[in-house]
Amino acid sequence: MAKAYLVGSGIASLSAAAFLIREGGFRGSDIVVLEEQDREGGSLDASGSPETGYTMRGGRMFEIHFECTYDLLGSIPSLDDPSKSVTDDTFAFHEDFAWDDHARLVDAAGKVIDSHSMGFSERDRLELVKCVGTPEKALDGKRITDCFSPEFFRTNFWWMWCTTFAFEPWHSAIEFRRYLNRFIHLFKTFDSMSGIYRTRFNQFDSIVRPLLKWLTDQGVTVQLGTTVTDLAFAEGDALTVTALSCTRGGRSEEITLGPDDLVMVTNGSMTAGSTLGSTDTVPALDTTGADGAWRLWETLAAKRQGLGRPAVFNSSIGQSTWESFTVTTKDPTFFELMEKFSGSEAGKGGLITFKDSKWLLTIVLN
Repeated sequence: MAKAYLVGSGIASLSAAAFLIREGGFRGSDIVVLEEQDREGGSLDASGSPETGYTMRGGRMFEIHFECTYDLLGSIPSLDDPSKSVTDDTFAFHEDFAWDDHARLVDAAGKVIDSHSMGFSERDRLELVKCVGTPEKALDGKRITDCFSPEFFRTNFWWMWCTTFAFEPWHSAIEFRRYLNRFIHLFKTFDSMSGIYRTRFNQFDSIVRPLLKWLTDQGVTVQLGTTVTDLAFAEGDALTVTALSCTRGGRSEEITLGPDDLVMVTNGSMTAGSTLGSTDTVPALDTTGADGAWRLWETLAAKRQGLGRPAVFNSSIGQSTWESFTVTTKDPTFFELMEKFSGSEAGKGGLITFKDSKWLLTIVLN
C-alpha cells in the first residue's frame, strides 16, 4: 500500500488525511503527519484554564455555504455526543446562540451608530463594482488603496469589512476582490452578523480534537516535534518527491519514499513568529524567521521553479502583524455592563468595533 506523508498538522493536513481515508482508499496506518510544534492543530489553537487564564490567537467564523467544511465535519463524531457529527453540533449551537449584533460600530462619543447603511457614495459603489469585475491579472501587485478613493476607507462598510476579515488598506487588492466575490451574499445582514456561524467551543476543541480522535482511531500517526527541512526531487520536470529530510529530538533523519507514496506540504503559516505577552508584559516582535514551515518553503522555492515566492508573503513584517488579546475575568461586572451597552447577551452580540480608536479596537464577548 502507498503511504502518505503530510507536513504540518493544521486544518489542511488533517482534512487531507480524513479525505485520503474516506475517499482515497488509504488505510489510516499508512498516513503520517509530521508536526514541528508540540501540539496539533496549527493555527487552530486555544489553551489555558480558569486559574491561569486563556489564550486564543484567533477565531474563525463560518457561514451557511462552507460546503466543504460541513461535508468533512459531517462525518466526524462530536466529542460531546458521538451520535451527532461536528457539523450537527455547529448547526445546533447556531440555533441557540446565533449572533444578532445591535452595536456593530461605536463612534468617538461612545454612541452606537446605525451601521445597516454601508455609507457608500456613488463613487464608492462604482469603485466596488469595478474591483469585483476586474480580472485578477490586472490587479497583480496592487493594494486596496490603489483601487479606492480615500473616502471609501471611512465608510461603515470598510470598518465592518476590515475588522471581520482582518484587512488593512495596504493589503492585496486581489485578496480583497476574492473576499468580495466570496461573501457578497452577507451584505444584507453584515451589520447584525446574523449570517455568521461559529463552533460551540474554540476551533481547537470543536474541530481539531474530534478530527484528531477520528484520525487516530483510524490508525493515523502524528509525530510531534518533527521539523521537515527539505524535500529531495527526482530529476526532470515532474514534481516528484523521493525523500524527506527532517529533524527530531536533535537528530537528523531521512524518509525514503516509494514510487506511489504521497507528500503534501502546507506552505507557510498565518501564525508564524507569533509571541505571547501577559497582563504586565508586551509581546516582543519576533523577526528571527525561525518558523520551519516558512524555511521549508524558502528552501524548496530556491531550488525548483514554480513553487511560488514566499518573500511576497513574509517580508513585510510591519504591514502584516496582527495583535489580539484574550481577557479572562471571574468578576461579571464588565460582561454585565457590555451586555447593557450593546443590547445583546454575552455570546450573541458579535463584534463591537470602536471605529475612531487608534487601534480600531474590536471586542467580542464569548
